[in-house]
Amino acid sequence: MGRKVTLATCSLNQWALDFEGNAERILKSIEIAKAHGATYRLGPELEICGYGCADHFYESDMLLHSFQVLKKLLESPVTQDIICDVGMPVMHRNVRYNCRLLFLNRKILLIRPKMMMANEGNYRELRWFSPWNQLRPVEEYFLPRMIQEVTGQETVPFGDCVLSTKDTCLGTEICAELWNPRSPHIQMALDGVEIFTNSSASYHELRKADQRVNLVRSATTKSGGIYLYANQRGCDGERVYYDGCAMVAINGDIVAQGAQFSLDDVEVITATLDLEDVRSYKGQKCQPNLEIELKPCHRVKVDFSLSSGDDMYLPTHQPIAWHFHTPEEEISLGPACWLWDYLRRSGQAGFLLPLSGGVDSSSTACIVHSMCVLICQAVHQGNSQVLGDIGRIVGDERYRPVDPKELCGRLFTTCYMSSENSSSETCSRATDLAAQIGSSHMNINIDMAVKGLLGIFSLLTGKVPQFGAHGGSKRENLALQNVQARVRMVLAYLFAQLSLWARGQPGGLLVLGSANVDESLTGYFTKYDCSSADINPIGGISKTDLKSFLLYCVDQFQLTALTGILAAPPTAELEPLTDGQVSQTDEADMGMTYSELSVIGRLRKISKCGPFSMFCKLLSMWKDALSPTEVSQKVKHFFRMYSVNRHKMTTVTPSYHAESYSPDDNRFDLRPFLYNTRWTWQFRCIDEQVSQIPAHNPRQVSSGQPSEV
Repeated sequence: MGRKVTLATCSLNQWALDFEGNAERILKSIEIAKAHGATYRLGPELEICGYGCADHFYESDMLLHSFQVLKKLLESPVTQDIICDVGMPVMHRNVRYNCRLLFLNRKILLIRPKMMMANEGNYRELRWFSPWNQLRPVEEYFLPRMIQEVTGQETVPFGDCVLSTKDTCLGTEICAELWNPRSPHIQMALDGVEIFTNSSASYHELRKADQRVNLVRSATTKSGGIYLYANQRGCDGERVYYDGCAMVAINGDIVAQGAQFSLDDVEVITATLDLEDVRSYKGQKCQPNLEIELKPCHRVKVDFSLSSGDDMYLPTHQPIAWHFHTPEEEISLGPACWLWDYLRRSGQAGFLLPLSGGVDSSSTACIVHSMCVLICQAVHQGNSQVLGDIGRIVGDERYRPVDPKELCGRLFTTCYMSSENSSSETCSRATDLAAQIGSSHMNINIDMAVKGLLGIFSLLTGKVPQFGAHGGSKRENLALQNVQARVRMVLAYLFAQLSLWARGQPGGLLVLGSANVDESLTGYFTKYDCSSADINPIGGISKTDLKSFLLYCVDQFQLTALTGILAAPPTAELEPLTDGQVSQTDEADMGMTYSELSVIGRLRKISKCGPFSMFCKLLSMWKDALSPTEVSQKVKHFFRMYSVNRHKMTTVTPSYHAESYSPDDNRFDLRPFLYNTRWTWQFRCIDEQVSQIPAHNPRQVSSGQPSEV
């Protein structure tokens, strides 16, 4: 009897509702799997329709078109002689399920519905799907007529079942089930299942990849077996980026690893493994089996072998060390891949960015430059899809990018929008960075537009507002800052729509935003200023991480202009200069440092802290730098700023999701936008706690910033 099996898993760049493109990518992955000798192919979650269809899942068209694609797959000669495992929504007894369909040679073997839903973070699966009720383990599903005509089957098994071939047994998990404390693979392993599969739509967050790898390793370390993990890749139409990382493991060891970030639409990894290695391992780990209430898996038998009888000399895959990207590499690669997908699928001709010469806009510019580097690398490696897309975007099918700097000049326009409050230093820093990355750069003075708007106001009211430095009130000062910021937004969109037209080139540009996650937390930006854009690649990334990323770019891309940008204090440059120098800084305006904001943001979202519990945690964390009274002042100031400005999050630019403390309204962070900003009860509890703290010793550190988490 044969012992060695060759199995395939993949990462596919599927697009919500792109049924034709999704079907082509599925067929291509099956073709590649067969070319490598695989007898089983696993794909990502809901790959037929795309994972991010959201409320489109309610539509009957969704079910119809998914079955039409399934029919196309069943009829294709590409899918013959290999077990294909695909994902799509299925309606059973008028209930909608997220399912895996396994088929072989024009016959559907089983339909396995998802039993444990993902319903936290950006996931809302319980809005569209029901979990399979395990009190009804397996039922008969009546196939649609179009499928019956192909398969000759009237019904197929539907439910919690596993596939029993002539030589092994294979069981399915779907995405969140691996993360659940009662993962199905535990029960399946105890009942003799040897191969486990997981079809996922797991999105990228900084520093998250190791969690997946550890879960897969753990799943097979405990009770043995082979584990295949498939995942979606790319931007399928939302704020998240699905970051691949397809893998194969056996008995606790990773033996095959797919890329986390790539411009390849289809990536297939295969592994050849010996079932006897699984049996030896399981025989030691699971014998004797002391499980008293073991629930036998419902086995669906199929007359097919995953192994062949002549595999004596077939080499097996050996354990490998997983390569993890650093957070700086993740920032360079994840948002860059997301931008590329958005650009090529939006039908636009490039990007426009207001480049201020500060850390945030410079980070966005560097991410676009990283995208250009990835495009050139993909073309050099023979990626015909990327080559075709870039030719269509620039309007020249013969174009073949070689130099990222030259490509950046075609795709990327930057503009420095100066006013009488801008310094020459920020202008030169923006100009130098634009020259080094190769963007098409403009210097625009906005004073005429600002004075025109203020002139209209003064003409109608007879009032001339003044900056605070010139004796004006806080309301005047803020209004004068905001009008400058909003003029920049209007001009950004004007130049995005017409700058290519002015050059005699077709198409328009997507406006990029550059507000970081910390500024969104506090609302430290003008509503509808140039933070209002089409998309924002850094809206989910902290200032601390962005600074580390720019240091990485200095070495990785030789962008020496970034050293001056990193050394300069962050400033909006919206108030008058003092003796020609900037007197306004972001951290002074916010009343706290970016490092403090990162700590507070994680406590607010990840640790689920309100004002009082946050004060209690920070009291201990910052005891060497701040007194209890100072800690209470920081907490109160943050929550006042957060609640006063929360309304801004309802209109914030769609941002790349990168941090688990993102304040993205109505998507990741479901909170009100109209608050009682006095927080009367909560702040009184803090004050009472401060009053009860006994006199403490002088602080060991008389000055300096609180430490981070």
